[in-house]
Amino acid sequence: QVQLVESGGGLVQPGGSLRLSCAASGIFFSFYPMNWYRQAPGKQRELVASITTDMITNYADSVKGRFTISRDNAKKTVYLQMNSLKPEDTAVYYCNARRGVSDFWGQGTQITVSS
Repeated sequence: QVQLVESGGGLVQPGGSLRLSCAASGIFFSFYPMNWYRQAPGKQRELVASITTDMITNYADSVKGRFTISRDNAKKTVYLQMNSLKPEDTAVYYCNARRGVSDFWGQGTQITVSS
């Protein structure tokens, strides 16, 4: 059974930082490119950051220079370090593992950026 379990969400003030973690089980983690998506109320889910099996990273323009995605294959975990958070970063953040037709999602974790 595949599980992706996110943690690290919460309430943070503008300008603050959070680190999200996503622990995977039931998949050969190092074979999977990993992604972080987010969905704000009333908006479509959007890709925030991705990391390939070769550690190549890519970011949405809205988070470049503020967010950093990384992975630890030994721990089967992907991270999203979020700095200089803005109110518009408020959303539910989802971890995703996708390879070919295999497509797995976590349950999501809420990030609220507010003073």
